Amino acid sequence: MNRKTLVLPAVVGLLAPVLAACGGSDSGSKSGDAIVVGTTDRFTASKDAPAPLDPAYAYDVGTWNILRQTVQTLMIQPKGDGDPVPDAAEKCGFTDSGNERYACTLREGLKFASGEPITAADVKFSVDRAISINADSGVSGLLSTVDTVETQGDREVIFHLNTADAIFPYKLSTPVAAIVNPKDYEKDKLRDGFAVDGSGPYTLKANVKNGEMVDGVFTKNPNYQGTLKLNNDKVQMRSFADADTMGDALDKGDIDVMTRSMSPEQIRTLSAAKDSKVGIVETAGLEIRYLAFNTDAPTVKSKAVREAMAQIINRSELVSEVYGTQAEPLYSMVPATITGHSNSFFNRYGDPSVAKARSLLEKAGVTTPVKLTMHYTTDHYGPATKKEFEILRQQLNGSGLFDIDIQGTPWDTFRPAEKKGEYDVYGMGWFPDFPDADNYLAPFLDKGNTLNTPYANSDIRKLIPESRRQADRLSASASLTNIQDIVASDVPLIPLWQGKQYVAARDNITGTAYALNSSATLQLWELGRGVSG
Repeated sequence: MNRKTLVLPAVVGLLAPVLAACGGSDSGSKSGDAIVVGTTDRFTASKDAPAPLDPAYAYDVGTWNILRQTVQTLMIQPKGDGDPVPDAAEKCGFTDSGNERYACTLREGLKFASGEPITAADVKFSVDRAISINADSGVSGLLSTVDTVETQGDREVIFHLNTADAIFPYKLSTPVAAIVNPKDYEKDKLRDGFAVDGSGPYTLKANVKNGEMVDGVFTKNPNYQGTLKLNNDKVQMRSFADADTMGDALDKGDIDVMTRSMSPEQIRTLSAAKDSKVGIVETAGLEIRYLAFNTDAPTVKSKAVREAMAQIINRSELVSEVYGTQAEPLYSMVPATITGHSNSFFNRYGDPSVAKARSLLEKAGVTTPVKLTMHYTTDHYGPATKKEFEILRQQLNGSGLFDIDIQGTPWDTFRPAEKKGEYDVYGMGWFPDFPDADNYLAPFLDKGNTLNTPYANSDIRKLIPESRRQADRLSASASLTNIQDIVASDVPLIPLWQGKQYVAARDNITGTAYALNSSATLQLWELGRGVSG
């Protein structure tokens, strides 16, 4: 069948998905054959991270995309955009005017995949467990406003918060708040390996080799009760070493769907193809990239060094040379499409200027060129990351004010080293836990942040809870803007770009328009198998 481009009706607050291929918007049909989905995400259990799939530990887009298929939360983010809706819960809501008491009623007859009943006590156990374990991934920070969890009977759960938190329903939609069975998960210890047990739409059978999950089979959970409608009975996820190998597998028909991370070249080629058995879906994305600093490290402890880097980096050139139309320059940690965004870095630094950067360093008495190493991960954010850092090095060294070296490291080594403070400057990405400005600020700037950064600003840590008091997020803009302005002034982080999302699939696969939601959540249940043209 000939390729065609189709634009779906826009969802609230986001651009509509753009589809190139005939299967993107048809209703799914079920089949006994597993739909095979490819990814370059790597799932590794190591000495530093032995429990990658424990909801109390997992905190990256790859592992969360496994958990969102297999465990269930009280609330869930909807197909398109908008506020969370009940899933394991029948209903949830604040019961006070101050957004400090949140009550949920479980669905009647709710069961784990094993068939065992789920009660309010299991919800309390799961949330208390994640908070108590307080894993070094920083994921428990999402539950930092929980004071106590109360149960009333088998179906009523009440969360008493230690401060107002209007975005708490979003937090209950994340895997750290997933309901787990006390028989499978110890109260005070993470569950090592790749076993996952819950009440989500699928069960998982992982194929593990040398401490790495190379593929996993998701099978429809007959005991699932929730809001999701499954368009398939089985999905297999295969992990590939690189985007080219994954792309070859799609071309050959060895896989049906290709998700993150594709190379910019693959995206351009698929988008330009006129006739193909493979199509690509483009959606507005909330993914960002940024540089982070160990502000205690001697090389970057002087704020002037960090300011000078922010003054020199040319985001437009970086995006143009590496990603083209697939990304946009970003001048705040908060994406431009999120309520509360402010162009704080542009407002402070304006266009790139070597002269202004030199003046900053001279006034601070910093000897130039400043010698330092910027670190990046080779296998977590896509194959273009190396080129991105080569251009950053070129820009900074070209100023004559810096002597930059770059070093790439696999994610399973990179992430533990970053958390231990071994890197002075390093590149990171962020896929939001939920689409709110708070989730682009608090995870990096609040106590127990996911970066384990030494940077702390007392004003920011007052502004974060202040912003959470506002259920109307537009009303929180003043607090959120103040936070972004402080970040631009102190420069513990430098935002670089905001990217779009892409899914490629063979033309007999349906539901690809909704295979990813606005928070980059992989929604395998949306995929179906239709008729090839």
